[in-house]
Amino acid sequence: MNLCSHNLPSSWFIYLHLLLILFTFKSTWFGRNTIASASGNETDQLALLKFKELIFIDPYGILDSWNSSTNFCNWGGVTCNPMHERIIQLNLQGYQLHGTISPLVANLSFLRVLDLGNNNFYGTIPQEFGRLLQLQGADLSNNTLHGEFPINMTSCFQLQELNLYGNNLIGKIPVQIGYLRKLQVLSVGRNNLTGQIPASIGNLSSLTHLFMGENNLEGEIPQEIGLLRNLTYLQVGENKLSGMLPSILFNMSSLITIAATLNQFNGSLPSNMFHNLPNLQAFGVGGNQISGPIPISITNASVLQLLDIGFNYFVGQVPNLGRLLDIEFIDLENNRLGSNSTNDFDFLEPLTNCSNLYLFSISYNNFGGYLPNFIGNLSTQLSQLYLGFNQISGQIPTELANLSNLTILSMGYNHFDGIIPTAFGKFREMQVLGLDGNMLSGVIPTSIGNLSKLFSLNLSQNMLEGNIPPSIGNCQKLQSIYLAQNKLTGPIPLEVFSLSSLTEFLDLSQNLFSGSLPDEIGRLKNIEKLDVSNNHLSGNIPGTIGECMSLEYLYLQGNSFNGVIPSSLSSLKGLQYLDLSRNQLSGSIPEGMQGIIILEYLNISFNKLDGEVPTEGVFQNSSWFFITGNSKLCGGISNLHLPPCPVNGRKLAKHHHFRKLTAVVVSVVALLLILSFSLIIYWMRKSKKRQSFDSRTINQLVKVSYQNLHNGTDGFSDRNLIGSGNFGFVYKGTLESEDKIVAIKVLNLQKKGAHESFIAECDALRNMRHRNLVKILTCCSSTDYKGQAFKALVFEYMTNGSLERWLHPEIENAQQSRTLNTAQRLSIITDVASAIHYLHYECEQPVIHCDLKPSNILLDDCLVAHVSDFGISKLLSSIGVSPKKTSTAGIKGTIGYAPPEYGISYEVSIEGDMYSFGILILEMLTGRRPTDEMFKDGQTLHNYVRISIPNHLSQIVDQTILSGKLEQVADNESMIFTDPNVKECLLSLFSIALACSVESPKQRMSMFVVIKELNLIRSSFFLV
Repeated sequence: MNLCSHNLPSSWFIYLHLLLILFTFKSTWFGRNTIASASGNETDQLALLKFKELIFIDPYGILDSWNSSTNFCNWGGVTCNPMHERIIQLNLQGYQLHGTISPLVANLSFLRVLDLGNNNFYGTIPQEFGRLLQLQGADLSNNTLHGEFPINMTSCFQLQELNLYGNNLIGKIPVQIGYLRKLQVLSVGRNNLTGQIPASIGNLSSLTHLFMGENNLEGEIPQEIGLLRNLTYLQVGENKLSGMLPSILFNMSSLITIAATLNQFNGSLPSNMFHNLPNLQAFGVGGNQISGPIPISITNASVLQLLDIGFNYFVGQVPNLGRLLDIEFIDLENNRLGSNSTNDFDFLEPLTNCSNLYLFSISYNNFGGYLPNFIGNLSTQLSQLYLGFNQISGQIPTELANLSNLTILSMGYNHFDGIIPTAFGKFREMQVLGLDGNMLSGVIPTSIGNLSKLFSLNLSQNMLEGNIPPSIGNCQKLQSIYLAQNKLTGPIPLEVFSLSSLTEFLDLSQNLFSGSLPDEIGRLKNIEKLDVSNNHLSGNIPGTIGECMSLEYLYLQGNSFNGVIPSSLSSLKGLQYLDLSRNQLSGSIPEGMQGIIILEYLNISFNKLDGEVPTEGVFQNSSWFFITGNSKLCGGISNLHLPPCPVNGRKLAKHHHFRKLTAVVVSVVALLLILSFSLIIYWMRKSKKRQSFDSRTINQLVKVSYQNLHNGTDGFSDRNLIGSGNFGFVYKGTLESEDKIVAIKVLNLQKKGAHESFIAECDALRNMRHRNLVKILTCCSSTDYKGQAFKALVFEYMTNGSLERWLHPEIENAQQSRTLNTAQRLSIITDVASAIHYLHYECEQPVIHCDLKPSNILLDDCLVAHVSDFGISKLLSSIGVSPKKTSTAGIKGTIGYAPPEYGISYEVSIEGDMYSFGILILEMLTGRRPTDEMFKDGQTLHNYVRISIPNHLSQIVDQTILSGKLEQVADNESMIFTDPNVKECLLSLFSIALACSVESPKQRMSMFVVIKELNLIRSSFFLV
């Protein structure tokens, strides 16, 4: 029988669906309701006790009151109907409960509100929840629940809010969702849902908020969505949706927000679409494939505040936006707008009426002609202006300097000529200035020194002349300077090398600089990339360059440097790329350069070097280093085909010399045998003791052989080296027993304390299980092929590396740089807090980590944080009892992260970890290491933040946060974002960090309070 052919009303389908549910649960539902009617109070109490049984971690003790000594209506999180004493609300939001959800919750037949959000529930959502027929609100957001959408919950016809945001749900959104006619809020975002948006969504006539973003939904938005006449918020961004945005969508006058970014939508937008959207405040379709002109009707969108159509294929001229008096955010970048003509900027003058505008981007388009002078009449609130990668020509208008609150000005890769206006010195709030890739001439104005807040300056690829003005030394926050490919002359001023803030890139290449590199170059201790190649520099390469301990890329080629290669380069253990070619260097290659383990490119071609070429490190692979043009080099690996080096010393001419030498050799050999025998006995005894200790320590870990690790890393090849630490090296590899990539930590047993570190890490990790701790898979305690002791630990491999790499990225080019937005940083902080809470309070034997820092926080492919490196951790028999001395004595953490009390006392503490956690948050939010050069003479990262908030928040926050499309500094004192909660989120996180990192251990915030505060921040920050 085909029910559809009879055109039955939809109420019949609901009735039939209800009958099906009744039949399915007839033996349990009716039976339980019978009990409830007789003794409903007891049923409710029993259901709660069963719920409690499945909770194995309750950090806040919210369930402590759930016992028979008090009435269940007075239990924590429970609200009863006072008349019948039946439970109507169960609210356990944000208590970090760990466990599964009992299906017996379905016996709370009077339940109206179920809020279990922001916990750590796992498992599936019980299908029995479909029996909660009076349920009006269900919030299970921000847990780790898996399985498919709970289809039986579509029988809860009274539901007004269903929030499943931020879990691991899979499968499709069921068509039965259409039965929830009273539903007002549906949030299923940030899951792994697939399939199409069901057309039955159109039956939800009461729906006001629909959140489906951050899934893997496909297909088109169904036309039936137009039936949702009360819909105000539509979020379907970050999916795989395709086709055209349904035209019916643009007739929904109730809509306030349309968020459809990062999908595969195509086609064009109807020219009249904004005529019927009088309440629209945010329209975001960036990152799709939409083409055609910008609808001319946008001039009627009088209350629009956010317009994001970037990264599409829009063409033509930009309409008049001058009537959008409330507009704050306009992103038109990466389209095909403009026609490279003089009238491309006709839309700009009306835009001067928009006094709230704080971000405006038209970069990566086809705008041409001159930039009109009235651009200086745009909103004084304007903070970010992006004009780069267009065809704009002429001189830079001096009037731009009227926009005194600009923090970011990007004008690169146009055809600007003339000089850099001296009036740019008025940009007292400027943080990023990009004028690269133009035809600017003249000198760099001395007024550049007025930009005291500047952290990135890019003037490369122009025709600038003269010297670098010494006033640049006033820009004490500069992190990167790009002046490459100009005609700059003279010596490099010492003021450049006084900028200890330089941490990213100093690029002075392809200019006409002369003179020598001064010893002051050693002041750039935190610089990662230094390029002075292809200039006229001469003299010796200063040995102080070895003090630039953070250097990863060093380019000195194409100059006239002479003398020897300084041996101090060998101390740059993080060096990956070194080019000394085309100079006049002499002498031999320093042997210590073999010890730069991660060096993967070395070019010393076309110099005057002599002597033997080393054979270890980078010199093992001829594709990694280049020595052409040094005719006096010898030796090296065989495929270099260099002549052998001459043997030193004279041949013995007389036979009695030979006999004399033989006697000496025999005596020495005899002595060595005696010493060796004694040492063997000593080490056998010591080894026996150590092995017994090892066996007690790692007997719970399945061991793997040295051969397996050797094969899985190509003989511990440098190609697989991914990091190094205090006690060894970490390799990327595979195991025969693991069908996946792993991380292998090999201990350097020659280093004092390495063996103890191995034991400490085994002790700490063997019994720990937590989603935010690095998982140990196996270990190896054996000997290598040379008969030497070998110890290694094998962990899960983390695709996204360490947090250190994300906070302080190596920027090979701008498009590949990695950044973390505010939401991601908040999630990582929460992950780390959860791990530390587990270590301190939930382990069978409490653990103090002792070395919490960004390099010990690893990120998986979903950017979930995992705390690692327990090499110096301490085990406590219980909280408040002195730690066991299982790790190396005297090692108490890393400078800057270790609390001040560790400097005067050996005893470590939970409060010490809290201090490190606070410093970690401060570094994540400011982008500054606690060892930054600016923190001297009593200044610390803690004090730097404490005196800066809240009034100077925008000046201390990591600028990669502020440069995001949805976030913006609005004025001198405050921050305004498209989501206003972001500023409050940052302030709250700073407050937590400061409370954790105060000097007095007793006054530091506990992790209990931290987690509660973080949950409050998450619930208010994330749009759900």
